[in-house]
Amino acid sequence: MPELVFFSGTMDCGKSTLALQIEHNRSARGLVGMIFTRDDRAGEGKLSSRLGLVTDAVEVEDGMDLYGYLVDHLSQGGRADYVIADEAQFLAPEQIDQLARVVDDLGLDAYAFGITTDFRSKLFPGSQRLVELADRVEVLQVEALCWCGARATHNARTVGGEMVVEGAQVVVGDVNQSEAVGYEVLCRRHHRRRMTAATARAATLSPDVLPVPHV
Repeated sequence: MPELVFFSGTMDCGKSTLALQIEHNRSARGLVGMIFTRDDRAGEGKLSSRLGLVTDAVEVEDGMDLYGYLVDHLSQGGRADYVIADEAQFLAPEQIDQLARVVDDLGLDAYAFGITTDFRSKLFPGSQRLVELADRVEVLQVEALCWCGARATHNARTVGGEMVVEGAQVVVGDVNQSEAVGYEVLCRRHHRRRMTAATARAATLSPDVLPVPHV
């Protein structure tokens, strides 16, 4: 039976790499996929991995009907054996509904990849709808690590290395960026304390607050 599968995880845990691997494995068997993405780091109409792999994709716009797009593609003689949707957290809830309809009415497997929560630890609307509708939710097993070495569970937005908790939900950036806007994955403890790698390093280099007596 065809399924809608949501592969979730923090940033930097290999979601896009897995999406590209699924595309490679199926295309090697003669299958043809329809790849959707939105706001990829490599630019419009691209699905890319931080490992340097990239492929062409259909850029999803506001108000775009994914089900209608597939129907038009198929009715014009195009082929699609499965669907991949990367950066699915940026999709609108109704577009997730359309992916579910692709599975149910067109009989195609749909694989969605995305992060679950934003930099404020709030669910993205697209991710929330995927959790509600998906036949399976798979948490990726390649664990991203916080600067302290613990498993990273939260995404943090940084400005100049310092964590911020206000601003628009969607600001495109990448991990390990120190300029204007960047992102960093943190464990819950350090996300709650707003302690990034940069601020932790600064604290380590600070002089002792209390005098240390000489023996």
